[in-house]
Amino acid sequence: MTGGLIKAGICSYGMSGKLFHAPFLQAHPGYELKAIVERHNHDSKERYPDAKLYRSVEELCADPELDLIVVNTPTHLHYEQALLVLNSGKNMVIEKPFAVTTAQAEEITKLAESKHLFISVYQNRRYDGDFRAVKEVIDRGWLGDLREAEIRYDRYRPAFSGKAHKEGDMPGAGIIYDLSPHLVDQAIQLFGFPKALFADVWRMRPDVVANDYFEILFYYDSMRVRLKATCIARESLFAYTIHGMKGSFLQQRSDLQEIKLQEGVKPSLDNWCEAPSKPDGLLHTEINGEVVRQETTSGPGNYMGYYDDVYKALTGAGPNPVPAADGIRNMRIIDAALVSVREKRVVLL
Repeated sequence: MTGGLIKAGICSYGMSGKLFHAPFLQAHPGYELKAIVERHNHDSKERYPDAKLYRSVEELCADPELDLIVVNTPTHLHYEQALLVLNSGKNMVIEKPFAVTTAQAEEITKLAESKHLFISVYQNRRYDGDFRAVKEVIDRGWLGDLREAEIRYDRYRPAFSGKAHKEGDMPGAGIIYDLSPHLVDQAIQLFGFPKALFADVWRMRPDVVANDYFEILFYYDSMRVRLKATCIARESLFAYTIHGMKGSFLQQRSDLQEIKLQEGVKPSLDNWCEAPSKPDGLLHTEINGEVVRQETTSGPGNYMGYYDDVYKALTGAGPNPVPAADGIRNMRIIDAALVSVREKRVVLL
């Protein structure tokens, strides 16, 4: 594709479709939101009256007008529906996790390559203001040689959510699939791919079948990185804790985009979501020989940056922001973590 409007369709109008995909495709000047799948309801018509309403992904894929399809259905459907999208000749954005296994992700990627089609994995948390604050501190070298880091995602959900595809006895269910794709991707972006890992994946709540807690330890030559997520944390800790030979940086998970999207705020290419109203980080280090200890405030994030980068990639103006290879690396980590739990050992990567 060399220019013009990219005509897009969305496979589901659940939470991800309503918050993270449809508003951005509608607001970006390079896209036209042409079609949305709702199996039974017609909620999308209220906000997107001009978009066609389909009752199945098969109908969506058969639409000859579409250039790009967003696969944002539950994880256990990704493999089947990704193959359907690609075999219909459409480019694809696919939600994380890419699939249920590395083998599935690799098969999807090979099919796309054979058909010369585009795949991008939706890693929106790369565009969070808090993550970008962490990346800036590391890129500036303010902490010196890094030795230890922790990235965590704390929630307080003591009861079953009622969503079987997330917390039931289904392939791709559990927090290891729901939240680790965010943390794993961010760790790899910041520190590179680890040499080995050790994992603990557990079920904390008695009324939930799927795992709802994990801790994964990444081994690097000169540092360790711990990834952790829990559903039983009424009081959250800093989401990012980074320690280097010169100093430390602590950063809260404070990006406001999801809250604003739930309130109905329309995104744009500009900074449509404000930065946190008070300090959300702490930097304690040595800069130019002087010890500095100060509170910091992250800037605004913008998930529109992802869809803008996808537009540039599809029109030949930039690289794929999250290529399939990134999704495969993410799946390799999840697969290895489950092996580590099952065999109670460190897994070499």
